[in-house]
Amino acid sequence: MKEYITTIGLEVHVQLKTDSKMFCSSSARYFGASPNSHTCPVCLGLPGALPVINQKAIESAIKVGLALNCEINKETKFDRKSYFYPDLPKGYQISQLDKPIAQGGYLEVDGRKIRINRAHMEEDTGKLIHTKVDGKDVSLVDFNRSGVPLMEIVSEPDLNSPEEARAYAKKLHQIMRYLGVADVDMEKAGMRFDANVSIRPKSSKTLGTKVEIKNMNSFSFMEKALVYEVTRQLKALESGEKIIQETRGWVENKGVTVSQRIKETSPDYRYFPEPDLPPLEISDKLIESLRKQTPELPNEKSERFQEDYALSIYDATQITETQGIAEWFEEAVKDYSMVEQEVKEPKHVDSRKAKVIANWVQGELVRLLKDNKHTIKEANVEPAGLVQLLLLIDQGKINQQIAKQVFAKMYSSGKSPSYIIDEEGLTQIDTADELGKILDVIIGENQKAVEDYKKGKEQSFKFLIGQVMRKTKGKANPKIVSAILSEKLK
Repeated sequence: MKEYITTIGLEVHVQLKTDSKMFCSSSARYFGASPNSHTCPVCLGLPGALPVINQKAIESAIKVGLALNCEINKETKFDRKSYFYPDLPKGYQISQLDKPIAQGGYLEVDGRKIRINRAHMEEDTGKLIHTKVDGKDVSLVDFNRSGVPLMEIVSEPDLNSPEEARAYAKKLHQIMRYLGVADVDMEKAGMRFDANVSIRPKSSKTLGTKVEIKNMNSFSFMEKALVYEVTRQLKALESGEKIIQETRGWVENKGVTVSQRIKETSPDYRYFPEPDLPPLEISDKLIESLRKQTPELPNEKSERFQEDYALSIYDATQITETQGIAEWFEEAVKDYSMVEQEVKEPKHVDSRKAKVIANWVQGELVRLLKDNKHTIKEANVEPAGLVQLLLLIDQGKINQQIAKQVFAKMYSSGKSPSYIIDEEGLTQIDTADELGKILDVIIGENQKAVEDYKKGKEQSFKFLIGQVMRKTKGKANPKIVSAILSEKLK
């Protein structure tokens, strides 16, 4: 079998977060509303209705362009893209063709630069609802979504596998959240994907015939669809079939892509400048103002965490996955570092303490967030609360095992760690006399383990310590227990 190269380009559609729609004053917060309740003559395409450009949507699009290292076009315009579909009331979509807001950028994914061809603005379509009325199959149209600001980010064909395409899409999703320009909630159609896929023999320098897969609305569906399509094209080429340029759809319940139509080309859409909207001139002053508003982005934050806190690449990447969790972590590190320095701002950060915080954030905090289906903003524990808990461990008042129990109770109740420890009697047992008496009982009850240890079975020593921890419900100081046990077994 020949060796083949996979080539993928992604078109990512992102609904921008604005109060009103792209070209009218109807509310863009339509999710959950009654069908066709967020509409007006403009977004319904009624004769004589004139569009007006949403300034916030344009500014959000510029922020995205800057974050993707694009050149912002000082002169940009809108165009009419003509095609018929039942959820497109005007018979055309207002989009951008030759003068998009941003172009020529890149996004770094796992150390590789994926080039961005363009990022342009357009309006979203309505939504078809297929159902039954009086026992008959019907298709209904809800125009609430029609006209919502939609940004399309088009990559160059630089992606080499379905896995890399997924990583690229997730990075885009993360950046949108960091910028605060979009919710990118895929259950609400806030982010969707179209993909162009082709394969070619490794010996060929010419790209293969591309096939487009439309309207995938999750990372998982996109990856599955791409895997299927690559496999389908490979089998076709190996059997001597010719790949045709077409548009296909992903059918999740069957796990296949199916042909929808022969692919249109640009002339088919009959693009021409939108006559009802003037061209836009974007000033350097506006661009620089929006550039200053751009927050520290995930890759930059991850690199800084590696440098400032001596975190591994893995730890830094995981913690900066979500902006809120990264900020929570950083505040906890700051509080923990200030304790010994007794200042309002820490002069330096103890990398050991940063690693401790990182472990707790990635372990207990993230687990509790997932279990409770909370975002970090909904978490019932503050960074300072975790620091108080860690100080109690440092002071020897509780051990790690008890601390995890206390943290879970802090999360569920909002109470301080000291209050929970006092209320439930969880203070660590660390007096030699008390632990010695407990050990005498454990040794008496487990003579076989004692004999096995004396015969050289080190595992028996750990077993005996485990019995002490069980008897004291985890409150015994394991270091002191280990020292006393060693002495008693000599």
